[in-house]
Amino acid sequence: MTAPENHAGQKQDLEPGLYLVATPIGNLRDITMRALDVLGAADLVLAEDTRHSRRLFDAYGINPHCTPYHEHNAERKRESILERLENGARIALISDAGTPLISDPGYKLVRAATARGLGVYAVPGACAALAGLSVSGLPTNTFFFAGFLPAKTAARQTALQALKTTQATLVFYESPARIMAALADMHTVLGPRPAVLARELTKRFEHIYRADLSTLPALIPKDEVRGEMVVLVGPPDKDATVWDKARTQEALRAALETHSLKDAVDLVTGQAGLRRRAVYALALALQKNE
Repeated sequence: MTAPENHAGQKQDLEPGLYLVATPIGNLRDITMRALDVLGAADLVLAEDTRHSRRLFDAYGINPHCTPYHEHNAERKRESILERLENGARIALISDAGTPLISDPGYKLVRAATARGLGVYAVPGACAALAGLSVSGLPTNTFFFAGFLPAKTAARQTALQALKTTQATLVFYESPARIMAALADMHTVLGPRPAVLARELTKRFEHIYRADLSTLPALIPKDEVRGEMVVLVGPPDKDATVWDKARTQEALRAALETHSLKDAVDLVTGQAGLRRRAVYALALALQKNE
C-alpha cells in the first residue's frame, strides 16, 4: 500500500481495499495522521452512525462520501460493498468510537473480503479496552476481552462462571444502566478480586475507580453512573482452595432458589473448584431430598 501524503482535499495514492480505521474514543485529538489521510482519500467511508462521525470529519476539514453500515443493515449492504472492492474501490470502515470490530459490527465483511482475496488493512489507533487495561494497574501480560455481558442476571452469571478460571485479567464493556448489577454478579461469581472501573476514558469527566469487587460499587457516586464504561477484573488466585461438601451444598441451595438446575450447577462449579459432574450429583440429591 502506498501511504497518502496528506488529507487536505485531494485524492491521494491509496491501494484498493478495505481499511479498518480507528477513531477517537472521546478526545478528538486522539486520531492518527494516517487515519485522517485514509479517510480523506477513501472512495467511501462506512460508519455506524454518519451523524456521529460527521463531528470528527468537520473537526479536521474532511468531507468523505459516507454511508451507514451497522448490525441492522450489514446483511443487505455487504454484497454491494464487496462488489465495489472487487472493482478497485478504496473503502474505510469506522465505528462510532475506537477500533472497528472491537465489540462492533464488521467482522463478517472482513471475513468475506479476505475470502475473495481482497486487501484488508489495519489503521490502528484508540481502543477503550486497551486504554483501560493500560491504566488499570492489573496484570497486562495476559488478558481476555469479553465484551458486553448478557443483560439478564442468570445469563450474566453463567457467562461469568465460564470465565472464572481464566488465568488472565478480564476486560468487559458495560452500560450505565447495568453496571451496578454487573458488578454485583461479578462479586457473586468471581469473589473479591481486585477490579477497576474506567469511566469516560479520554473525555472531560474521565474517572478511574480501583478496589476489590466487594467494595468497588460503593466508591461510585450515584450521579456518576453514566457514560462509557470499561470494567477490568484481576485473574484468579492460583492458590484458591476447593470447597468441601457442606459449603458446596449451601451454595447450591442458594443458587437453586433463583436459577434452573443447569444454571445453578454451572454457577457453583467454578466457585467450588470441583468437577461439574460432582456438583451436578449434589444438586440432584438436594432436589430429591428437599
